[in-house]
Amino acid sequence: MNKKSKKLRILEFVLIGVIMGTTEDLLAVILATDADFTWGILWIVLMVSIPFAFISELVVDHPKFWKIFFKNGEKK
Repeated sequence: MNKKSKKLRILEFVLIGVIMGTTEDLLAVILATDADFTWGILWIVLMVSIPFAFISELVVDHPKFWKIFFKNGEKK
């Protein structure tokens, strides 16, 4: 993996995984509860969304991830 694709994966992790995940989770918390927005809620949502973003963007989206489960490397 070259430097450009590594930078692209990190950017994808931050933009899609962390920012979009946090926005999605924060919206769900505010709409599903009577909670008002506070920095404390944002902090908790951010701490919950980072591990899921890591798993989703850096582990599952890794080019060799499916080769671990399938011999030919294709998604089934």
